[in-house]
Amino acid sequence: MTALGVALVALAALLHVYIFWLESFAWTTPRGRRTFGLRPEEAEATRELAFNQGFYNLFLAVTAGAGAVLVALDVTTVGATLAFTGAGSMVAAALVLLVSSPDKARAAVAQGTLPLLGVVALAVGLL
Repeated sequence: MTALGVALVALAALLHVYIFWLESFAWTTPRGRRTFGLRPEEAEATRELAFNQGFYNLFLAVTAGAGAVLVALDVTTVGATLAFTGAGSMVAAALVLLVSSPDKARAAVAQGTLPLLGVVALAVGLL
């Protein structure tokens, strides 16, 4: 179960690297606007905010990813701490999105499912 948790947390980290790219670099592109349902003028007006928010996603990805690698290398205490912190924060952010913007439930589920499953599998595996 630990290996499954590590894999799921690593996948969640990769997903959040992609979200970082979308928010920080592709926000005003057709793909970014389509992903977030923005008109060109909305994307341009919120570009700086999205750039900053993208880095939050990158930092969560680095934390969770480093934790997954360390658990895989049997550096369990530090690795689990980082994995639970990074992936747990991803889950918390998804819940905030779901509660604050119910119309974005699909996005909240997309960003929160992998880290939630990873946290559960890792916790069960490490018990």
